[in-house]
Amino acid sequence: MTTTEPRPAADVQQVLGRMRALDAGLPRRDGLAVFNRVYLSVTEEIARRTAAGYFQDPVVAAEFGVRFAGRYLAAVDGAAAGQRPPACWQPLFQYRRHPGVRPVQFALAGINAHIGHDLALAVVGTCTALGCEPEALRSDYERVDDVLVELEERIREMLMPGPDLLDIADPLTHLTGSWSLERAREAAWAASRVLWGLRRSEELHEEARERLDSAVGMVGRFLLTPLG
Repeated sequence: MTTTEPRPAADVQQVLGRMRALDAGLPRRDGLAVFNRVYLSVTEEIARRTAAGYFQDPVVAAEFGVRFAGRYLAAVDGAAAGQRPPACWQPLFQYRRHPGVRPVQFALAGINAHIGHDLALAVVGTCTALGCEPEALRSDYERVDDVLVELEERIREMLMPGPDLLDIADPLTHLTGSWSLERAREAAWAASRVLWGLRRSEELHEEARERLDSAVGMVGRFLLTPLG
């Protein structure tokens, strides 16, 4: 299996440091900055819960979290170096300064890329590094689900227009309602099991990963449809 595991940070504190530096250095309206603020708030909450003993296996959870975040940070570093990002991230980097795309769209496009593609690869990478099966991550994977469900509504409230501006006929209402974090994480878990099962066949593993990458990128382009 030739898929590389980017690791731009050694631990969660370095991950948080990188995200905070991005938050301080990017314009507030930049689409990448919008997603980064969301991801930073999620990572801070998960770090707090890890320290409080929330996860069943904190060592595995920490390794998984760093590998997962590493894929986002690697996409940022690659784009800054002029490299073409993975297909799942291309829409966000392409439209990040588009005046017709609203903040919640940027947030959902980033979450879609990171959950839809990066999460499955982080599961495989963690299991490969620790010599365990995906099922060993399942309990803490579901605990992260619980954290995200709690935060999702807060994120939507923070980025969506107020009730006086949000109309049922507004295309934004339909666009944001068409994407589900719960379904995306369920699909990511299924994809991780497929990729894990194909790990001994480089050709099949890479083909499946590329298909996943391009499919997630296509969803991202729909999420970033300019609405004026």
